[in-house]
Amino acid sequence: MIILGIDPGFGTMGYGVIDKRADGNCVPVDYGVITTPKDESFPVRLAILEQGLNKLYEKFKPEEISVEELFFTKNVTTGIQVAEARGVILLSAIKYCGRLFEYTPNQIKQALTGYGKADKVQMMHVVQSILRLKQIPRPDDAADALAVALCHAHTSRFGQLYGIK
Repeated sequence: MIILGIDPGFGTMGYGVIDKRADGNCVPVDYGVITTPKDESFPVRLAILEQGLNKLYEKFKPEEISVEELFFTKNVTTGIQVAEARGVILLSAIKYCGRLFEYTPNQIKQALTGYGKADKVQMMHVVQSILRLKQIPRPDDAADALAVALCHAHTSRFGQLYGIK
C-alpha cells in the first residue's frame, strides 16, 4: 500500500511516500518538499501547494494519506497561515482518495519511538533506521513527513484488527 505523509506548511510543505508491504515492512519511495516563493501573494502560494499535491497524487497514486495535525505556536500569524495551508491539503486529499488520516505530533513520536516527547534528532534517526536509509532525510520537513507516513503505517493496522475503517 502506498502511503503519502504530509508535514503541513505554506512556505515549505514536506512530503514522504512509503510502500507498506504485505509483510508489514515499509520501504521508502520518495520524499522532499514543495516550496512556495516568499514574494508571491498568499492565495497564489496556496494554489502552488495544491498544484504540487496534485502532481504527487498523479505520480505516486497513494492509497492513503496521513497529515500531521497542528499544534499551537507562539507566532499566531504563522499558525493561521499554516492552518490555511493545511485546509488546502485536507481538501485536496479527501477529494483525491477519501482515505485521509490525521495524527498529532505526540502520536507520531509515540508510534515511532515509544515516547511522545522525543526530540527532533531522535525522530530523524528513527526514520532513517526504520526505512534503512543511508542518510537522515533532508530537509527536516521531508523527514517529518516520512515520520507521519510511518506513524500511519504502524498504527492503522490496529484499526484493521478491530474492524475500524
